[in-house]
Amino acid sequence: MITGSCLCGQVSYQMDESKSGSAFHCHCSDCKKVTGSGKATVVEVSEKDIEISGNFQTFEKLGSDGSHVKRAFCPICGSQLFTFVLENEGALFVKAGTMDDSDWVRPVASCWAASVSPWSPADETTKTYAGNPLSA
Repeated sequence: MITGSCLCGQVSYQMDESKSGSAFHCHCSDCKKVTGSGKATVVEVSEKDIEISGNFQTFEKLGSDGSHVKRAFCPICGSQLFTFVLENEGALFVKAGTMDDSDWVRPVASCWAASVSPWSPADETTKTYAGNPLSA
């Protein structure tokens, strides 16, 4: 089982990594803003395969491709934890950096390469999408 949490520990989770979906590096402008970095690395998980403890808050905004994106964060320390894409019902994306052990994560693609920052280039060892790989 993989465990993870926000910085202060108020929101935590556990999940079976063998039931997770694909991992991605996302270079969209929103992910760059919420991480304060050049990208967010996320792992897709079915909502039924993750157990979340503690209360998180969400912020919803239209994504770059028009999807309804809800980002979940700790109301105490502000750590970004999960992303829900309402058009991708039943799934969520876990921020890999919140995992206690993320050594098993193997991103399959970099998305939103059209907005990549030169100082944080797309991973050339994976497939690269100009935009959202789910709508490609």
